[in-house]
Amino acid sequence: MRHLLDLSYEEIEAEFASWGEPRYRAKQVFDWVFRHGATEFDAMTNLTPALRARLAEAFTIAPLPVLAERRADDGATVKALLDLGGGDAVETVRMDYDPDEDGAPDRVTVCISTQVGCAMGCRFCATGLQGFTRNLSPAEIVAQVLHFSRASLAAGTHRITNIVFMGMGEPLANYAGTIAAIRWLTRPEGLGLRQRGITVSTVGVIRGIERLAEEGLQIGLTISLHAPDDELRRNLIPTAGGTTIDQLIEAARMYIDRCGRRVTFAYALLDRVNDEPEQARALARRIRGIQAHVNLIPYNPTAGPDLRRPNIGRVRAFLRELQAAGANATVRIERGVEIAAACGQLRTDVQRAQTRPIALVE
Repeated sequence: MRHLLDLSYEEIEAEFASWGEPRYRAKQVFDWVFRHGATEFDAMTNLTPALRARLAEAFTIAPLPVLAERRADDGATVKALLDLGGGDAVETVRMDYDPDEDGAPDRVTVCISTQVGCAMGCRFCATGLQGFTRNLSPAEIVAQVLHFSRASLAAGTHRITNIVFMGMGEPLANYAGTIAAIRWLTRPEGLGLRQRGITVSTVGVIRGIERLAEEGLQIGLTISLHAPDDELRRNLIPTAGGTTIDQLIEAARMYIDRCGRRVTFAYALLDRVNDEPEQARALARRIRGIQAHVNLIPYNPTAGPDLRRPNIGRVRAFLRELQAAGANATVRIERGVEIAAACGQLRTDVQRAQTRPIALVE
């Protein structure tokens, strides 16, 4: 059975029209889904019983079952492993930031996944070690946000303000699903989030960046560099292939010119691999002159004994070198280390613990 959110809003309006129903029924339905957290059509009391029954025959709005959930940071970080069926599962994380005097978060961010596993093969990523199974549908992507949105509604806590597409998978390798999900998350009849509160993180899919720049959206873009030179980057990201750092920087310039948004370069710091002072200076030279920010991410050990996390002194030294060279750079605030919040960790942990493992390949 089709999930309702795998259709666009316009397609659902047309579906209602074909049933002889007014188009405004679509808005009524999605008020229930996004504003009230409805998970079944029978809850939609302003629709006729006949329409509710017809919707239930044609579509589903059922939530994804929870396989595992972990909490950290006094409840400010929650990671859930959601069941997609058929042995597939996907991770999503909610993070509350910057509480005010009353303890209310100023920013509530949900990190969502776009694929089961990942084909990019980054050496330092737990998801990359799992291999690629399949793309998520738009409904499966949005369902991750709705999981936490419904929890907020039930608890009377603060609503989601930001979404980052940097969970499991490469968003721009599932381009259609990613864009359809962004439309639902930002349109007024959907979750109604501001476009500037959405960020897409890519390992560097050039064609995807070019397409994203033409969408007319005001979303943020993060490009994973992780190295100041092409040889090291290909070693860390084997699928980088013929894509060079110069090409990625030019793609970033294009995105900035088209969208007027600053681009972020993600850089995972690996002890004695890419965290030397001269590497910081080389990175600063590569990105000089563009409206960009470097997000330094101390490695969260997941991928084997050959990679290690640098100590705080090396992290600070790398940051100082970047800033001294004129680069806008910060070290990412770490959340949820004790609950395996890095991409792919919870799925890996649960898979190992199960008698019947979660399938990694079709």
